[in-house]
Amino acid sequence: MARSRAAYEYTEAEDKSMRLGFLLIAAGLLSLLGLGCCWLLPALQERGGGGSANCTVLAVRQLGESFPCTFSCGVSCRGTARYPCLQVLVRTPRSPAPALLHEDERQLRTNPKCSYIPPCARDDQENSENVMYKQKYWKEKVGSQPFTCYFNHHLRPDDVMLKRTHDETVLLHCFLWPLVTFLVGVLIVVLTICAKSLAVRAEAIKKKKHL
Repeated sequence: MARSRAAYEYTEAEDKSMRLGFLLIAAGLLSLLGLGCCWLLPALQERGGGGSANCTVLAVRQLGESFPCTFSCGVSCRGTARYPCLQVLVRTPRSPAPALLHEDERQLRTNPKCSYIPPCARDDQENSENVMYKQKYWKEKVGSQPFTCYFNHHLRPDDVMLKRTHDETVLLHCFLWPLVTFLVGVLIVVLTICAKSLAVRAEAIKKKKHL
């Protein structure tokens, strides 16, 4: 009995391999749990409340007001600049009334009144030029060409987005890599146990031949 127990005792290398496997299993499970609660579930809820449609630009205009944004010029250097409000009105099959287009869900939450928030620069003129470039893009390059837009009933149902914040690729990676980590951990543990079991059996067969 003592010999059997001694035979099944893991070497230092095998013990490290088992610990690594269990560590990967725990990391995979915790990652799946954390991402599921903090990222995957909200993303699925957003996608569950919306869909896609074909949009056509009706009007591109600037409002007579500007909005503040915060720029960073160093570790402890921050300031406030302003940018003009650009609105892109589109037509969708969902409603005869014009809908306001937004870049994505984050931009819609940040400023639901405008269609575009430029990267905040220190100079107001630079922010204005970025907005003018975007205005020219929608007027001249897109024009009356139809494009895919997205809507979300959980946010503002009368507005549409140019792209989703949580697309299929992001959701896939949220689920894939924790799962791969978990499966690699399981594989390491199983292979270590199988290798040890085969080594013990081989040792037992070898001893029987010498008897």
